[in-house]
Amino acid sequence: MSYPVDQQAPTPGDRLRGALWGLFVGDALAMPVHWYYDIAALRRDFGTLRDYQAPKARHPNSIMPLASTGRAGRGSQEGEVVGGVILKGKKQLWGQPHVHYHQGLGPGDNTLNLLCVRVLLRTLNAAGRYDPAAFLRDYLAFMTAPDSHNDLYAESYHREFFANFARGLPPERCTGAEGHDTASIGGLVGLPPVIFATWLAGADLPAVHTALLTHLRLTHRSQTLERYALALGDLLVSLLREPAAPVAPLACSLAQGLGFRLGDLLQKVQRNRLGDLDVIGGLLSPACYIDQSFPAVLYLAARYADDFEAALVANTNVGGDNCHRGAVLGAILGAALGYAAIPERWIQGLTARAELEGEIETFIARFERPKGLRL
Repeated sequence: MSYPVDQQAPTPGDRLRGALWGLFVGDALAMPVHWYYDIAALRRDFGTLRDYQAPKARHPNSIMPLASTGRAGRGSQEGEVVGGVILKGKKQLWGQPHVHYHQGLGPGDNTLNLLCVRVLLRTLNAAGRYDPAAFLRDYLAFMTAPDSHNDLYAESYHREFFANFARGLPPERCTGAEGHDTASIGGLVGLPPVIFATWLAGADLPAVHTALLTHLRLTHRSQTLERYALALGDLLVSLLREPAAPVAPLACSLAQGLGFRLGDLLQKVQRNRLGDLDVIGGLLSPACYIDQSFPAVLYLAARYADDFEAALVANTNVGGDNCHRGAVLGAILGAALGYAAIPERWIQGLTARAELEGEIETFIARFERPKGLRL
């Protein structure tokens, strides 16, 4: 890891701040091209996307008319979970062809999963500790309130959770059964605040593992996903704990433990002068499935280990589930490089910048630092 001669290595506090802002920046940048699988269409609609933009009215790869409005996955749109329980007043848009998943959002807006991360941050700030019951209470209130947000789409896990809730199950039992897309990178975006809050409060790594799995299981039931969630926890704690932790070797080591030979891939990329689309879209799927999406995140983090902006631009422009990949990638590189590595225009351009600043700074100030970190 190298830093400019006039810039010291970031402190743990800088890394924490960078990781939290990185979540929201990575998501907002990719939002207008989220789930674009036709790269020619992405280029036609946006060129190379480097700054926040609004989504186009027409999404070339939208399959919202095939998504169930009553439960997870695909199926009938006769159900009323969408429109009646959550996303009130928006069901009629789901059946229209080529509607963008995030119609109604503007430049610098965050998608629903990241809005739920903000709910989590506010819950953590109020309680001063991780309290799963308090998060479920606040998550329910946010998701079921009319006009609480402007996003149009809710992933399968939200729909299954609220289908179970509408049947009368208590919130702690509303997690849906595992489906084909449960092991998705969207399940990881809410974990960094839980990881940070638990570790900063003095917990050891096994206790961090327990907390992050507790949070994940509130909405996702998947042993496969849990394996990658634990890997993310290990990586983020390592990046905060070490005085100048180099992200590329950490990513390669972590990938090796997951059965992904990232070091060999990086050598192949350099030797053959491969582009990012040769890797994500060629060797790895750009879709949400965790066995492909998390290795893609580690690849981007290692390839652009010293350049937050280049990494997030690359992630955005290879399409697929780039919002959730971008959030996780932003957290990792924010933790590695610190807040100053994030382009100021991306911080200032977030629609909720002022509110986010309050939530993030309150989070940083709220938690004790018995480990002696300079926050």
